[in-house]
Amino acid sequence: MDFPKPPTILSQRTLRAGLFDDTSGAERLTTYAWMHLARTGDNRILELFRQGLIKGTVTGGQGSEALIVPLTLLADKEIDVISFTHRGFGGHLIWSGHLVEHLNQYCANAFSPTKAREGNVHHGDPANRSLPMISHLGAMVSNVLGLTDAQRRQGKPAVGFAFFGDGGSSTGDIHESLNLASVLSFPIVFVIENNRYAYSTPTREQYADGTELWKRAAGYGMEGILLDATGDVATVVSTLESAIERVRKTSRPLLIEAKVLRLRGHAAYDTCNYLAPGESDTFFAADPVPKYRAELCARGLTSQVEAIETELNAYLEKCIQIALAQPRPSPGGMEADVFAPEAPALPWKPEVESSEAITFAQAINYALRKVLRERSEAMIMGQDIATYGGAFKVTDGLLNEFGRRRVLNTPLAESACTGYATGLALGGIRPIEEFQFADFATEAVTQITLNAGTYHFRSGAKVPLVLRLPCGSVGLGSFHSQELEALFLGMPGLKALYPSTAQDAFDAVLAAYEDDNPVLLFEHKALYRARKETIHWNPAYRDVWLPRRLHAGSFATLVTYGEKTHLTERLAEYFEREYERSFDVWDLRALAPLRLEEISASITRTHRLIVLHEGRLTHGFGAELVARLTEAHFYDLESPPLRLAAKDLPVPFAAELESDFRPTFERTVEKIANWMG
Repeated sequence: MDFPKPPTILSQRTLRAGLFDDTSGAERLTTYAWMHLARTGDNRILELFRQGLIKGTVTGGQGSEALIVPLTLLADKEIDVISFTHRGFGGHLIWSGHLVEHLNQYCANAFSPTKAREGNVHHGDPANRSLPMISHLGAMVSNVLGLTDAQRRQGKPAVGFAFFGDGGSSTGDIHESLNLASVLSFPIVFVIENNRYAYSTPTREQYADGTELWKRAAGYGMEGILLDATGDVATVVSTLESAIERVRKTSRPLLIEAKVLRLRGHAAYDTCNYLAPGESDTFFAADPVPKYRAELCARGLTSQVEAIETELNAYLEKCIQIALAQPRPSPGGMEADVFAPEAPALPWKPEVESSEAITFAQAINYALRKVLRERSEAMIMGQDIATYGGAFKVTDGLLNEFGRRRVLNTPLAESACTGYATGLALGGIRPIEEFQFADFATEAVTQITLNAGTYHFRSGAKVPLVLRLPCGSVGLGSFHSQELEALFLGMPGLKALYPSTAQDAFDAVLAAYEDDNPVLLFEHKALYRARKETIHWNPAYRDVWLPRRLHAGSFATLVTYGEKTHLTERLAEYFEREYERSFDVWDLRALAPLRLEEISASITRTHRLIVLHEGRLTHGFGAELVARLTEAHFYDLESPPLRLAAKDLPVPFAAELESDFRPTFERTVEKIANWMG
């Protein structure tokens, strides 16, 4: 697509603040040009929405230009990291890309940067470290922390800019991220765009009346400042320049509460009927764009200002017509883009640390040690994983060998830490995050499913991230025993492995690590020290993504995974001995993506299906297996499929109660025998 050549003044995307008072006014005029384009562009987008030419949710930045434009011009677009909110149209224009590309996003046409898969304000440019927002306010802030740290780990003196509103400042993710940035000393400029309203909710209903948000910085051990971004632009520029320089030099975070305006309501459909009489008039009276224009004219720059406006207006209209003329998007390729393409195998050394029999937990430890030794971009993180060695001692000894920079203890903040890990992955670091218990991953559901899991589909960015989830019932009650595969895998974009042997656990760590997608690694706690076995270097370690046949048989196909594989082996032996019925037993190993070809072939031989897993029966993962296999083999089956799973209860604590909750050997024997008739 041929784009119109931008006006010469737009070639300047960097503000040299020291020249802001130059007598020629060049820096001031450049700043005004971007402010004018941002304002005029937002207004025209709103008009196009009202004409039905743009769909979705149009949220403009009218009233925020005197903050967004100077800050973006002052940032180093070659190394810095940023995530704009839905008020950041002007910032997107400056950071990267042509105006037509951004308009294509609003038009959701075939050339939209997100392939029209995301809403018109939910775009960024991850390749150039502009991270796309999601509507869960606050959730993208920790991604900025991670990508900024990735830049620093690669020797680049980057600063991260994380925007959120006065309403978003109440979310837990914001507080977790502020604390994380301070504890780990990340060079982040947190910017609160305080426009007095969260949609229709005024600040007095969001937090105690009279609260000054910038003062919250002291509670996190960082500097906080108040900035009036509706006043003098030169003061805004000098204040931001000084703040950015301090953060870049000290690698300490800083919080700015910026007073801005929301001149057009929350979104295009917002009637603003919640405003007090005359309140809107006070907003427009403080509008920084016309005030700045008047200042430039008073400096004798009227002819230059008018020439800039004329040229930019014509350029904008030409770009709008090009964007409106583009074809509508095609649905082709959507399924293929849910996951990043398969990555090439890494050049692992063909060796394993020990030839002695080891436990499942030790196998994971050896795999993590191998990853850290052989891959300089690797790091592991989580609560208590360093000195203590993890809740189950799986990371024992790794801190002493690799140091705190690569074996990172994290605060009790699962959501922000997972967002941080996602940002690291976007920046070329390949983190492995351990959750103390799988249950605690529910604190990070948004980060896992809507941030990490969707990045490739909505932006083409790869997120090579491993999330280790100790799961399963071992006498610890409801909050330390969950099987969460059905919960997480109901959302697209996540891969999952659930090994059952020490060898598979070792292989699974390597296979998950080198994948370019977020991978959930489920580790049943009962397997950690249940038995010992020898492991070896397996050149076919990637086969862990495929089911493995544990026992050959002809009467029925029995599919399972995780700790229950050992139960199914006992079941197969029992029924072959006592009933003379043999089962074809399969360990699924990979829960996503599901590769069921060999299991399908088994069903065509046996004509019967049993699925066994520890998760609950209703909405459990077994339901998906039965549905898929029944759809494919309805006319092959000689009896209804049998599902064996836990009861539909919270996990009880006492051993007697937990035994009744879980599928045990005795009960599964009874149910299978009854099913066989």
